[in-house]
Amino acid sequence: MELKTIEVNGSTLFYADYPGVKGTIIAAHGLTGNHKQMHYYANLLKGEYRFISVDLKGRGNSAPAPENTGIEQHTKDIEALIEALDIQNPILMGYSMGAFIMANVASKREDVKSVILLDGAATCTEHQAKIVEPSLGRISKHYETAEDYIEEIKAIYSRLGVEWTSHLESVGRYEIAEHDGYWKNKSDESKLLQDFKSFYDYSPKDVFKKVTCPILLIHSKGEIGQMPPLFLAESYIETQQYAANIHKVTSDSNHYTLVFENRKDINSELEKFLANL
Repeated sequence: MELKTIEVNGSTLFYADYPGVKGTIIAAHGLTGNHKQMHYYANLLKGEYRFISVDLKGRGNSAPAPENTGIEQHTKDIEALIEALDIQNPILMGYSMGAFIMANVASKREDVKSVILLDGAATCTEHQAKIVEPSLGRISKHYETAEDYIEEIKAIYSRLGVEWTSHLESVGRYEIAEHDGYWKNKSDESKLLQDFKSFYDYSPKDVFKKVTCPILLIHSKGEIGQMPPLFLAESYIETQQYAANIHKVTSDSNHYTLVFENRKDINSELEKFLANL
């Protein structure tokens, strides 16, 4: 695996590039994530496929989010990445916000081979806002040490029903940096909120009626600690109604264990889907 940067749309995009021989999978993470969020899927599929996992702008080691950040701008960045790397017939994988972005990319390009949606690209209501918006507070907080940040997110993920692991700790350490004697998340809370607000401008009907390639949709139905699932079954009604070629799998995972655990049930579904392309 190599860590690389490339300039797209006037600023840098950082990505992890795992070699493979069968074609290229490009993966995009969730709202507050980074390329490490796709770790288990990269490890599953690398070697067989080239696997590119990006830090969306405003996260990780990519450039800060632009003023017009949102699903449409991230879509343009992924399209520009495809062009810059001259990737033929990409397979697009997106988790949560990344799923909105990757479905959007597929709606604009005829060369996409398939799309894998990991609990995203759904109709959003106040239900999602009640779960997501309160969770963004840690982004702008200041911490005396990196360890203070790690201890806080360890407690947060425990409340979300996620087992703490060395990988999850590596994700946490990657997403923070030191600023003038204190530590904070690399992202800008206001820009993340702007990205989240763009979910509500997203029309699954308008997007999916333009997507003709095969789609695998993974829906996580598990409760998030004491909270309900982020996306309910009815959130996917329009997604399923307007997608011409979609296969939906419902998983007992919750929205976070979907990426922060090595899910053998989902792995087998991914492998079956890819084998049939």
